[in-house]
Amino acid sequence: MVSVNSESHRPFWQTKTLDEMTHEEWESLCDGCGRCCLNKLEDWDTGAIYWTNVACTLLDGTTCRCKNYEQRFETVPDCVQLSPETVRTLKWLPPTCAYRLIREGKDLYWWHPLVSKDPQSVHDAGISVKDKTISEDGMEPEDFENHLVDWLDDENPTD
Repeated sequence: MVSVNSESHRPFWQTKTLDEMTHEEWESLCDGCGRCCLNKLEDWDTGAIYWTNVACTLLDGTTCRCKNYEQRFETVPDCVQLSPETVRTLKWLPPTCAYRLIREGKDLYWWHPLVSKDPQSVHDAGISVKDKTISEDGMEPEDFENHLVDWLDDENPTD
């Protein structure tokens, strides 16, 4: 259920900062796109981020959800815990990410499940990585550069 500010009848993501959200509100911001679970490469000289289609071992490529969300840090020690603090500093959050959008003072896209009321809408809109990834299992990190993609760069997807 979406929290609504009773005075303004606006959804919580339009009235609260990331720091003010409850745990449930925070978790509901994840649209289930799976983009943050892709391996990224950073150019150390320029700071540019390059996306790959190489998914974390725990990403289910069909559902775009973590296969073991509660225990993910034990399996993937370098998994990044999103928090208001990390969201403010991460340079690689996708332009469609609700955490990034709210940090930047923007609203959620129409296909976000909180807006559409349909968890399938992120897939229907083509925003998710559903069926577009390969697993990192058995792959050497040096080989990630052979799997660069440019379909994650769109700043204004499906307005």
